Amino acid sequence: MLRKSWAGWQLAMAVILAVLGTGFSPAMVQAKGVSSDNGISTVLVTELPVQGRNMVSLIYQGGPFRYDKDGSVFGNRERILPASNRGYYREYTVQTPGERSRGARRIVCGGFVPTVPDACYFTDDHYASFRRIVQ
Repeated sequence: MLRKSWAGWQLAMAVILAVLGTGFSPAMVQAKGVSSDNGISTVLVTELPVQGRNMVSLIYQGGPFRYDKDGSVFGNRERILPASNRGYYREYTVQTPGERSRGARRIVCGGFVPTVPDACYFTDDHYASFRRIVQ
């Protein structure tokens, strides 16, 4: 009996190590149009407004950002995004043509290394709804 459970454990570990070695993550599997994050819908990066695409590029480059609030901690008080520790999410302004203020459009990215986010989300209604940005 012990031999069977040991063999099963070894097989399970081999599968886990194989999956980790491929870079596969369950978070990478999602239906088209719906992410695995609390049923949040998705948007292709190519479908973002040009200002949003530019901001995505700046986020990965580490700036420079136009507004002081860009890169600041986003508290997720609306609780629409998946729950995480404080400091996980950061917000960035997506400029709206003709708007004098920061406007309502934002990109919020989650991750502990700002230039390598785990996931980014777009809102065009000042945090009332989000869509996960996918490649």
